[in-house]
Amino acid sequence: MTNATPLPSRADALAIVHEFTASDSLRKHMLAVEAAMRAYAEKLGGDPERWGLAGLVHDFDYERYPNAAHSATEEHPAWGVRYLRERGWPEDILHAILGHATYCGVARDTAMSKALFAVDELTGLVTATALVKPSKSVHEVDARSVRKKMKDKGFARGVNRDDVVLGAQELGVELDEHIQFVIDAMRRSAEEIGLAGTPVAE
Repeated sequence: MTNATPLPSRADALAIVHEFTASDSLRKHMLAVEAAMRAYAEKLGGDPERWGLAGLVHDFDYERYPNAAHSATEEHPAWGVRYLRERGWPEDILHAILGHATYCGVARDTAMSKALFAVDELTGLVTATALVKPSKSVHEVDARSVRKKMKDKGFARGVNRDDVVLGAQELGVELDEHIQFVIDAMRRSAEEIGLAGTPVAE
């Protein structure tokens, strides 16, 4: 029945992201997650538009309602899900958004919700790995370089390594393959997510 609800447009989703999120890096994170979600939808037989929307808005309320207390019902992502529900967003997308925050206690029992959890932290790690390259380009990143950075606990401390590993397990994909798949997806949106690279001075 969830598919009966009409999908919002990507323009609608972007408008919400821009209204609630001033941070350029957080906006780019959502765009990176959108790119990875679209790619996984194509691979797993999902609807790329639908999965892409889930990725695009999953953190739109995070800047205003960061939820340091990890409340399951207040602030991010519960606040954002209520906001989207009032605007008629489909329940399967809302279910996936709640599921990406483990403290909400919502089961990741759909392919979309498993994918969102699996790519969320990982896109952050891939971005951080790209940004320390001289060219700042995702095209210079591969699974090996990301795995190396994963082992360095001082690098990108905000990224939950356990969630990256658990996400791949839940999705049923081998970790290196998962990392490379997400890198490839982000490369296709490199310009939009600010990781197309800058010319390196000789």
